[in-house]
Amino acid sequence: MQRTIVTPAILPSSALGELKLWLAITSTREDLALTQLLRTALDMFEAFTRAVPLEATYEEVHSVSSGWKPLGLAPVRSITGVQGISASGSRFAIPAGNYQTDIACDQIGRLSLINASGAVQIAVTYTAGVAATWEALPAALRHGLIRLAAFHFRARESDAAGAMPPAAISALWQPFRRMRLA
Repeated sequence: MQRTIVTPAILPSSALGELKLWLAITSTREDLALTQLLRTALDMFEAFTRAVPLEATYEEVHSVSSGWKPLGLAPVRSITGVQGISASGSRFAIPAGNYQTDIACDQIGRLSLINASGAVQIAVTYTAGVAATWEALPAALRHGLIRLAAFHFRARESDAAGAMPPAAISALWQPFRRMRLA
């Protein structure tokens, strides 16, 4: 499976403002570094919980197969498009009756191809994320993101190695964690 971001998540200036307030920073000198730390915190949340924090649009390319094929990211909010890809690489619309989509109660999206219409691969476009905006993120999730970015900012000049994320942040994020059975 190959995944690309079609429309990335938006990190508003209010997120940077919250982090600067937490750190008691009033200048703009550290804004770029702080924004990068917030983006890193978002990535670490996704790695820790297996859930995308802020809504974004993705495209996944899968080989054609029978049965239900799960999408790689969660929570899926909507499945917006399915295209076929021919052996030559050209894309074409697969008629709606030739596939089924579903978003299960655990917010895992999936697709079942009934008729490939000559496709050797399929491209599925979907939107995934816990919340559509920074302001709509659950308080515990958002607070954990701020605390993790602040932790890394403060630890930049020390050898503060240890469990990542720190225990206090893990506790905030635990309710969002998605477990998989192997």
